[in-house]
Amino acid sequence: MRVALYSRVSTKDGRQDAENQLGQLREFATQQGWELTHEFVDHESGSRSDRRPQFQLMFTLASQRKFDILLFWSLDRLSREGVLQTLTHLNRLASYGIAFRSFTEQYLDSCGIFRDAIISIMATLAKQERLRISERTVAGLKVARLKGKRLGRPRIAADIAAITQLRDSGATLQQISDQTGISVSSVFNLLRRSAV
Repeated sequence: MRVALYSRVSTKDGRQDAENQLGQLREFATQQGWELTHEFVDHESGSRSDRRPQFQLMFTLASQRKFDILLFWSLDRLSREGVLQTLTHLNRLASYGIAFRSFTEQYLDSCGIFRDAIISIMATLAKQERLRISERTVAGLKVARLKGKRLGRPRIAADIAAITQLRDSGATLQQISDQTGISVSSVFNLLRRSAV
């Protein structure tokens, strides 16, 4: 089996050293008889995967099947984006045919006997997280309405007569947009509504 290691520390100031994780991961991979092919190390917060270049590279190489298993020190080193997003990352690896394993959380092993149970539990947790997010959003909108806040996009202040006159004189949607400062799609929608 070809193994890739993923390590992450939260700071760039040298107070945390990825080598602490990597040393243990290398030793474990050797004990398993795996061939070490890649090491990915990010010095970033785990809350945003789009800001971690090595994380992105790891997924690129995973999609190309450059390794067979991803080994990480713990799940929170892989991602701190919440259960739903973390499950999405793990499912993405699985969709590429890449197994995954946590060094410190032995139950989190897509090669082992607990694979289906772990994925099922994580899917349930992700579903609960989605419900909580939805409930908080609905509650927040309700409070905003009670306070009299207007929700949604702000209405576009537009002189429909001027826009219609420009269009009738042969101006394109882009030309009208340029002259009025209103987006092309909004100009189109305003003209369509005024024609009804």
